[in-house]
Amino acid sequence: MPVTRICPGRAADWASAGLRWTDQGRAFGDDPALVNAIAAYQAALEGQTRAQAPLHWARTQLNLANAFYFLGERESGTGRLEAAVVAYRLALQETTRERMPRDWAATQTNLGVALAALGERESGTGRLEESAVAYRLALERIRERTPLDWASTQVNLASVLVMLGERESGTDRLEEAVAAYRLALQEMTRERMPFDWARARGGLATAFMLLGAREAGTARLEAAVADYRLALEEMTHERAPLDWGQLQMNLGATLLALAEREPGTGRLEEAVSAFGLAQQELTRERVPLEWARTQWGLGMALMVLGERETGPGRLEQAVSAFRLALQEITREGMPLQWAQTQMNLGNALSTLGGREAGTARLEEAVSAFRLAQQELTRERVPLQWAEAQMNLGNALARLGEREATTARLEEAVSSFRLALLEWTRERVPLQWAQTQMSLGVALSVLGERETGTARLVEAVTAWDLCLTVGDSGWPQERAGVVRSARDQAQAEIARRLSK
Repeated sequence: MPVTRICPGRAADWASAGLRWTDQGRAFGDDPALVNAIAAYQAALEGQTRAQAPLHWARTQLNLANAFYFLGERESGTGRLEAAVVAYRLALQETTRERMPRDWAATQTNLGVALAALGERESGTGRLEESAVAYRLALERIRERTPLDWASTQVNLASVLVMLGERESGTDRLEEAVAAYRLALQEMTRERMPFDWARARGGLATAFMLLGAREAGTARLEAAVADYRLALEEMTHERAPLDWGQLQMNLGATLLALAEREPGTGRLEEAVSAFGLAQQELTRERVPLEWARTQWGLGMALMVLGERETGPGRLEQAVSAFRLALQEITREGMPLQWAQTQMNLGNALSTLGGREAGTARLEEAVSAFRLAQQELTRERVPLQWAEAQMNLGNALARLGEREATTARLEEAVSSFRLALLEWTRERVPLQWAQTQMSLGVALSVLGERETGTARLVEAVTAWDLCLTVGDSGWPQERAGVVRSARDQAQAEIARRLSK
């Protein structure tokens, strides 16, 4: 089950300790002042050329870049951020490493911040890669002279590496991020700068959480929980309410990831509590997208709780949470996140529908899965496309079991077989086995309604394939269920053939 997106903190949020002139940009205040400042700097550049006063020209370019950056960060587009990148690079033509090493390093850091902000808004990784290069260049010069600036730039670098790691299938970037956060914490101590220490701890926790989500064990996830809780000791509700809310949301997501690997409900209850606390500050009025993400995370925790409980209450709450999230996570603004939320909604509805006599919830689930598939295409996100096919197949199979006709069951079989095109044994063995199990169930129901044995034989084949992985990777209880179903199907085949 997918976990709510984790926000380690935009790279720009970590940058204040490392930027020499950025505070001038913060002093501009509201947007009109920033616009006026940009006009003033551009006028100054027209009146005094690079040839006449190269260092003054470079300083003006830098100030112009900072103003563009702060204005661009507040806008949804990227034009101002692009202009900031151009101006920073122009400034670096005169603010050189040989002539002004400290100013050169600070400008490289600022450039890295602007590139990271652009990269966060783009689907590719090119800008994030450029940002990492800029930070690494800055780090070559500044530890001995300005250790706290060095530590801040290490945090910036780590934040970009986390964003890169989120978009890649491997773990190398995330391991690099962990190393960078640990280096930063050598200088950014709790005694010296408690808030920055807490932010670095929170970033380290996010890297651990993402690593833990890709590993079989729970050690990294446990480490993430510990680091989030440490960060919350300094980043309190009273001192930094928005940061506190973000940390609570990330803590909730990590507890959820742990809970999905454990049989009880204790972690899930903690996750629900953490998401609820996050919503106290990450309100819809103040930060609508973060509010939507807390609704998503809350919905996920409630859904898993509901799956482990017999009553419908938690699942009903999960459905409500996902629908609230969809009010801000729109198809136009965030198509992939919208599609994933539609899929989560479909899962909750499908589980509810499986426990009810009617078919209304299952029909709603099918509709949600079909909506998700409009964006989760095979070409774009093949593994998520396969997940959507699998989930759609399960809902159709449940509907088919309650209908006299076989059309829904046939659709379910087709969906499961499509899922297996991408959920292969080599790539995702447990998901492949789960799909083989579901395929076997749908085929067996079809086989029960037919006089021959062809469908039942296909079901047995699917279950046998499932058990080749299931025996080594699944709980024995689940493998036992599959064996029992296979044995019953084999007995029915033998009975029919003996007639």
